[in-house]
Amino acid sequence: MNILPKFLETIKLALKSVSSNKVRSFLTMLGVIIGVASVILLISIGNGITSYVTGEFEKLGSNLVLATPGKIKVEIGGGDPSRALTNSKFSETEVKNVERITETVIAATIEATDSKRANYKKNTFYSLIYATDYNFPKVLNYKVLSGRFFTKAEYQNANRSAIIGDSVVEKLFKNENPLGKEFTIEDKKFTVIGVYEKRGGLGGQDYDSIITIPFTTARLLFNIRKITGINIKTNPAVDINQAKKDIEKAFLKTLTRDDFTLFTAEELLSSINNILTTLTTALAGIAAISLLVGGIGIMNIMLVSVTERTREIGLRKAVGATPNNILVQFLTESLILSVIGGFNGILLGYLGSLALKNFIPATLTPGSVLLAFAFSAGVGIIFGTYPAYKAAKKNPIDALRYE
Repeated sequence: MNILPKFLETIKLALKSVSSNKVRSFLTMLGVIIGVASVILLISIGNGITSYVTGEFEKLGSNLVLATPGKIKVEIGGGDPSRALTNSKFSETEVKNVERITETVIAATIEATDSKRANYKKNTFYSLIYATDYNFPKVLNYKVLSGRFFTKAEYQNANRSAIIGDSVVEKLFKNENPLGKEFTIEDKKFTVIGVYEKRGGLGGQDYDSIITIPFTTARLLFNIRKITGINIKTNPAVDINQAKKDIEKAFLKTLTRDDFTLFTAEELLSSINNILTTLTTALAGIAAISLLVGGIGIMNIMLVSVTERTREIGLRKAVGATPNNILVQFLTESLILSVIGGFNGILLGYLGSLALKNFIPATLTPGSVLLAFAFSAGVGIIFGTYPAYKAAKKNPIDALRYE
């Protein structure tokens, strides 16, 4: 019957104590605020990147097999991809062999990349040149928003056609319609025949900054000869693992097992998600350290508060307050500091995630908010227990004599 009034009175006393020294209370909560906001932001970034990567792979489709040079495991520390790309033994022969498996393979496309300077009038843009063949949009689901992709005949004739991304349009052509315009790549003239649909970027790679040209043209004009990847779209009616085995047999006609690695889009996505989950957890753990620092700050301030209020504790005990009453009062003050800090940290984290969305993928989830808040409340209880216990154990007579 008397529990609720006593509880409300304890809350009232705790709030009065916290508000009596606003600056000190704010500085005490600062560690918790920063910790909660950091945990929320880092988990939001991790979740956002995971969702973005998943979305990008869904665009590619589940019936995709990717071939990369060398023997590389799709995991952290699984080999040296840069060395494998440099030593690539891929050629268009592998593509022809793969496309002969008509019951399994719909189409295959090659890729080779290099960074080059592009110019239009007085505008300059350093872009990723993506050299490929006429099957590229069909295999990788790249959509041309306006214009078209180059044809098989244009590919075979090493035509100087280019399809450009949204960033290239913005930086190079400004407000002009780029279709049909001539521009140069390292002083070699090209004509824009298409513009890609806007895709965005990830991990420092802006997918809208690419310029796609025929591989035959890149080989002729820029001496780009190393094929760094072969992407194969398989028949959805064929099991993807069986398709992978069929493709491997086709590759082994001209290459050894150490010359290539095959993996499906789902295998790559699973490995990337595992890496991202581990990274997100590690970063959230690092951010949680600031919560522990905030907890230590709460404990130090509560110990100072216990010392400052020794006479108050003695007086309360003298008029009938039990050690449990004192314990609950100081523990409540500690909890209030951490909870208020937690709420402010959530607000800061929410605003920060909204701001980050303009630059990188960030997804705020209820789970991350609840986790950060529960952690902050736990910090208040754990680090407030010792000061509260110390206050509760004070001898009332000695406390009243304290100067």
